[in-house]
This record gives sequence, structure tokens and C-alpha cells, in this order.
Amino acid sequence: MVCIDLEDAVAPDDKAAARRETLTFLAQFADRPGPVGLRVNAVGTPEGEADLAALKGAEGIDFVMVPKPAGTADIDAVYTAFGRTGVVPVLESARAIQNVDAIADHPAVVAGIYGAIDLSADIGCDLSWEAHLYARSRCAIAFGAARKILFDVPYLDVTDPEGLARETKRALALGIYARAAIHPAQIAPIHAAYAPSEEEVAQAQRVVDAFEAAQGGVALLDGKLIELPVIKSAQRVLANAKR
Repeated sequence: MVCIDLEDAVAPDDKAAARRETLTFLAQFADRPGPVGLRVNAVGTPEGEADLAALKGAEGIDFVMVPKPAGTADIDAVYTAFGRTGVVPVLESARAIQNVDAIADHPAVVAGIYGAIDLSADIGCDLSWEAHLYARSRCAIAFGAARKILFDVPYLDVTDPEGLARETKRALALGIYARAAIHPAQIAPIHAAYAPSEEEVAQAQRVVDAFEAAQGGVALLDGKLIELPVIKSAQRVLANAKR
């Protein structure tokens, strides 16, 4: 997925020109390998309202990323303007975290992004992992329950692929299976961090093989009972490895 940003990446005086030129470009750019979307300005702001007005009838947009939604009313506004599902909220305010269950369950929402940076500014916390453990986990649970993908916040230091990989693995441990990137150089480290190791794949295959060999009976591996959650986890590892 590629997202063109009309919000933080565009200076205030350039908003109108960026909106006009981007929509013209996307309408003509039909030959592309994957989904391309647009991050609009926040609902309720003058620029956000201008973005929503421009969305009506716009072509070539696969999804709309909406920053700082307070709740489902903001999702409704984007959905009405866009005219179809494909809304990706950025969960970057205290209100968004409080309302994340309803946001994740909204039928127009197809994915979400955890927004640690703006959340830090909103509530006055720092950007440490510990400071965001609750909110990050809260979003992971909500989107996991809705069976929709959650992207972790972009890693801001483009020159630190090792730090990016370490933090991505920590997000994976919480049940976050995707990550936003702000530079193409970050894609390979993100993919590597999400890819299971050879040892993990081998163990997962042993679990699945033991379960299938039991043919519906009690499955044991290394003397331990293999229960359904263990099997599901093993199947997920194998699916990730295949991707």
C-alpha cells in the first residue's frame, strides 16, 4: 500500500495546490501494482472539509487515511464523502483510544494505524515503548477482535534499520502484524522482522504435522498436549512464512 499525504507533509500555503495536483495525478495513474490511497486533513478542520468535498467523485483512490478521528462520527464523514469502504483511521488521540472498539468495528474501516507521535503530544507522554504499551495493546486487541489489520506507527529514524527491526518484533509480540514506513529503505527491515525464523517455521510444522497425524484424536508433541490455540498459532507462523 502507498499513501500520499495531504496532511503533515504539506505546508499550509500549499494545501490547495497539493490537493488539486494529487487528485489529477491519481485519476490518470491507472497502471499501478498495488493500492494507492490518500491521507486527508483532520475532519472538522477547514482543510479537512475541503479534502472531503474534493473526494466526492474522485477517481483512482483505493483508500482514505483519516488522521485524529475522535470517534465514529469522523469515520462516517469520510465514508459519506468517499462513497465506499476503505477508510483507514490513524489512532493518535486519547479520544480515539477510548473509542477504538467502535472505530475498529465500523463497516467502512478496513485497517488502522497506531499513531504514537501525535498521541504523545495529545496527552503529554514521551515516545518510549513503556509509555505506549497500554494504548498500543488496546488498539491491537480492538483490531484483532474486528479481524482487521493494524499498522504500527512509523519508525522515524530512517538511518537505524536495527532499531526499526527490534521495535517491529516487539509490536509483533503484541499481535500487530504490519507497520507503516516513511521511506522505501524501511520496507526490507520490516519484512525481515515479521518473517518467522527457520526454527519457528520448523517447530510450527511439527505442531501441524502432529495435529494432522492425530486425525481428530488427542495430539501430543514432545509429551505435551497440543491444544487448539497452539495449532492456530502454528498455522499463523506457516502462513506468514509462506507470504
